[in-house]
Amino acid sequence: MTDSSNREPRFSPLHDIHVALGASFTDFAGWQMPVSYGSDLAEHHAVRTAAGIFDISHMAEISVVGAEAAAFLDYALAGLISAVPLGKAKYSLILQVTGGIIDDLIVYHTTQGEYFVVANAGNREVVVAALLERAAGFDVTVTDITDSIVLIAVQGPNSRAILQETVGLTVPAAFDDLKYYACVGMTFAGKPVLVARTGYTGEDGFELYVEVADAATLWYALTAAGAQHGLVPAGLASRDTLRLEAGMPLYGHELGLDTFPVQAGLGRVVNLTKDFVGRDAIESGPIDGARVLVGLSADGKRAGRAGYLVFDSADASTVVGEITSGALSPTLTHPIAMAYVDPRVSTVGSSVFIDVRGTRIPASVVALPFYKRESKS
Repeated sequence: MTDSSNREPRFSPLHDIHVALGASFTDFAGWQMPVSYGSDLAEHHAVRTAAGIFDISHMAEISVVGAEAAAFLDYALAGLISAVPLGKAKYSLILQVTGGIIDDLIVYHTTQGEYFVVANAGNREVVVAALLERAAGFDVTVTDITDSIVLIAVQGPNSRAILQETVGLTVPAAFDDLKYYACVGMTFAGKPVLVARTGYTGEDGFELYVEVADAATLWYALTAAGAQHGLVPAGLASRDTLRLEAGMPLYGHELGLDTFPVQAGLGRVVNLTKDFVGRDAIESGPIDGARVLVGLSADGKRAGRAGYLVFDSADASTVVGEITSGALSPTLTHPIAMAYVDPRVSTVGSSVFIDVRGTRIPASVVALPFYKRESKS
């Protein structure tokens, strides 16, 4: 990830709105972003039962345009982007030559010969640099458009109704049939907005990409429409517990330069029918015995956190893994965690022990995700 420790903090174009709402802030990849607006637990439950609105303008947006845009992305990324139909999106990875994960990202196929790539905030510079380098020899233009875009997410079971009732947002008939991982163009006050049925909460919802000049007005319109649907502003704290329950990886925790996709359970994301940067390393695979990502579930209220060690017994000194993300699940009401563990204890049902501040807490390996909503049609 990019080191932002010596940089001036960056602020979302919606920062003044968050201040007025009483948000507390945290540094995230150099950005001052809302961590919560009072109760991250209440915000979490609102997303699961009604709706939450997030400002995620720190994410990086990259335009890829040209006659060979699809072929270029096939080469630059691990997924088969050329197979993504118009109006659809695909989760993918950008890899090092050595097979490690530079970032995970989403690619939207917006119009013929045009794609929209969304990367993580902390990896903006390295992803842009890698894409520009890999564009050599292709008829394609790669442009970092992050600073011109605001990204607002409306997540939760009431999110569709909120968008349909937002004054000024022109919702096309196609929205009624918009599937998961699909996108559609809309307008707000006559200005273009890209709306995608994607998100990072495990709940149904939409992400809206809008120009900076129109972002505040759109935020107010969405919150006005959401007032009767239980919509609340939600920060990064609830976003983290929501994505953890949904088993979604976070770069710098579950994913990194030393991680092969297969170790993170993302082998399915890699398409070996084409050539791409990192293919040779991926075919060779990680070293024998490399740790793999699993879900851990425990009883009680003491949750393991990132960096806590995992053992194979209550008293043995043999470390068999390390937690990457963990919390007391607000939805499930018991501790959950994701961890990289030795293959010998990675089978669902395996028993392990988490060292929580000197106390060994028994836990079981479980299938991911921990939480799954009923339908993603």
